[in-house]
Amino acid sequence: MPVRHEEKHQMHDHRRKTRHETVNVQGLDIFYRHAGDPELPAILLLHGYPNSSYAFRNIIEPLARTAHVVAPDLPAFGFSAAPPADAYDYTFENIADTIEAFLDALELDRFFLFATDFGTPVGYHLATRRPDRIRGLIVQNGNAHDDGLGPEWNGPKAFFAEPTAANRAKLPEWMNFETTRYQYIGNQPERLACLYPPEGWHLDWERLSRPGIIDIQFKIFSDYGSHIARFPTIRAYHREHQPPCLLLWGRHDPFFDLNEIMAYNRTLDSLEIHVFESGHQLLETHSGECADLISRFMLDVEADGRSVALE
Repeated sequence: MPVRHEEKHQMHDHRRKTRHETVNVQGLDIFYRHAGDPELPAILLLHGYPNSSYAFRNIIEPLARTAHVVAPDLPAFGFSAAPPADAYDYTFENIADTIEAFLDALELDRFFLFATDFGTPVGYHLATRRPDRIRGLIVQNGNAHDDGLGPEWNGPKAFFAEPTAANRAKLPEWMNFETTRYQYIGNQPERLACLYPPEGWHLDWERLSRPGIIDIQFKIFSDYGSHIARFPTIRAYHREHQPPCLLLWGRHDPFFDLNEIMAYNRTLDSLEIHVFESGHQLLETHSGECADLISRFMLDVEADGRSVALE
């Protein structure tokens, strides 16, 4: 029997619903959220600290109208496995290895890459290894240039260069409940701070405060120096491969300086920038606006690609 129009509509609507699943990759259980038709262009969403794929909850289904959306929890975040540090190498390069194996398990070959915060070094490892896989970049408060690292990074940079007990002691205390909340609120005025639902940092801290996780997270943070060392590699990737890029930024980010956005402008020919009255966790306050921009960006890039192929 032919499928009626109403049934087809229900089938497509059902595909846009978010699914929550786990896949075993290299012996690790990786939790992920996904939605959308696998025949559509794919987008990989990589979260940062202190988040998980929960950070994308408000954009997954809107994006799934026109894309195949995949959002994993990185190892030791959210509901993915968190093996002890002596059993897993908590570097951005190795986390990228795991995500690459995750993509292989899902048979996800080419995709748009959304990266933010700690997801940025992971994403750029994927991009520089296989530039042909990247249909386009969406960067949201993700640092990849020296311009974004203000004076408050002097202490961490000293620790990255010499990870001694003395240099570690100079670092501010940043892995507790209050600083997890600060990741969202920062120093924003009350008119903006009240826009953030508290569930986000409560859930983050519930997962981060499990036994052993703080030590693992510090190991990941300690590897950020390797990301800084890769800034010239990332610039070369931008310059040589010219991926279309959509830059979404909360201007009250307490961690990454607003000068960062113009650093992208120096090397990318195809760059669209949107700056919002928000903070580091932009999707908490502007999910609708960002989902619309991402969807349109993806459709435009795909349309441009088709037109080039036809010429």
